[in-house]
Amino acid sequence: MTPPVRARAPRRSRGSHRARNVRSRGAAVLLVVLGAFLGWAVPCWERHLPSTGLGFDAGTAQATLAAIAGGMITLAGFIVTAITLVIQTVQSMSPRLVSALGHFSRYLVLFGLLIGTALYALVALSQVREDLVPRGSVTLAVGLVLVDSVVVLRLLASLRHAVTGGGLSRGVGERLRTVIDQTYPPGPAVPVPPTADDAHRGARVPVVHGGGPAVLLSVDEPKLVRLAARHGLRIRFVRAIGDFAGAGATIALLEPVGGRRGADVRPAHVGACVRYGPSRTVEQDAAYGFRLLADIAIRALSPAVNDPTTAVQALDQIEDALLRLAPRPLGDAWLLDGGGTPRVSYPAPGWADFVSLALDETLLYGSSNPQIVRRLRALLERVSAAAPQSRRPELARRTAALERLSATALSDPLLAAVADVPDHQGLGGPAPRGDSPG
Repeated sequence: MTPPVRARAPRRSRGSHRARNVRSRGAAVLLVVLGAFLGWAVPCWERHLPSTGLGFDAGTAQATLAAIAGGMITLAGFIVTAITLVIQTVQSMSPRLVSALGHFSRYLVLFGLLIGTALYALVALSQVREDLVPRGSVTLAVGLVLVDSVVVLRLLASLRHAVTGGGLSRGVGERLRTVIDQTYPPGPAVPVPPTADDAHRGARVPVVHGGGPAVLLSVDEPKLVRLAARHGLRIRFVRAIGDFAGAGATIALLEPVGGRRGADVRPAHVGACVRYGPSRTVEQDAAYGFRLLADIAIRALSPAVNDPTTAVQALDQIEDALLRLAPRPLGDAWLLDGGGTPRVSYPAPGWADFVSLALDETLLYGSSNPQIVRRLRALLERVSAAAPQSRRPELARRTAALERLSATALSDPLLAAVADVPDHQGLGGPAPRGDSPG
């Protein structure tokens, strides 16, 4: 008997990184254009209004505006240099983190704000005359400097967290929690709808990827469900989110329901609801979030870096994500239409897949480090206590593997005894209850 699968209503995507980057670039360009326009328009308006603002004469106004323009251009160059250094640092943790986290789209807006302020000052400077000093325009320029300073300080403070392993782990963990809550909501499993019968098997139409080699990033779930419900179809994806698809690869199958053939639906209609890209994102791909956290952990454990504390911070986020997934339906899923009828299916990782992805490489590379062994023991104990009985064997297998690997790698009796204690901090946490104080 085929086991039931999880089912949920379609969700609307919050917007891809590409869309957010496009919006950020658009906002940056708008700020630059707006700065130039206001530098021309505000002095023109002042000619027809009573003079207001700080008491600048012509020479002081010109010097102030010139200083503001030069300072903002210099600061924009400094920001570009700082962002370049940050990107290099993030890439050293994992080359996939820069595109996955989307930390830097906001700095495009900051760059546009700084250049827009500089253009405002330069254009306003051209409007200053000995007999006509636009004091309000100069005062506004000073106000813009204050706004720019506050924004720069706030974003520089956020950069401090972006360049640390712990900050990167928290950034990935935050996005991963959102994806888990959206993609794996609590709910009952449902029976698997039967595949097309022999009479209609020939009517199954493949949806083929028509572009170049790419990764399946996301699908427009509401649109696909409406399309399937309107034309009496089921859409069965044969590729999972995050899978690589070569040119001409079959992505999904259109399957008639109840004798309807859905002849007016072309594969291109379904293909238009699928988005591809050069690399995976966390947008609809929780497994990729675990991949990124595992990357941070194992990179920190490499002999070239030797930073187990960063690996512990990544394991903190992995533990939280596994605790969220433990009681929820996982695996292949169906999207339901408004009447509760399964319409769109897609393959997805199960509990064993997530546990393997999250822990196995860290088990391998961290078994010789007492801090990592202690943190893994604590993680496995906590997740095992929260997981349903049916999901505990996968965790028990990792606990047994940890015992074998650490026993081989930590042959010294002292280090073996240190590594034998679960510790949520890795090293330095309080002793388990029941132990005598040292």
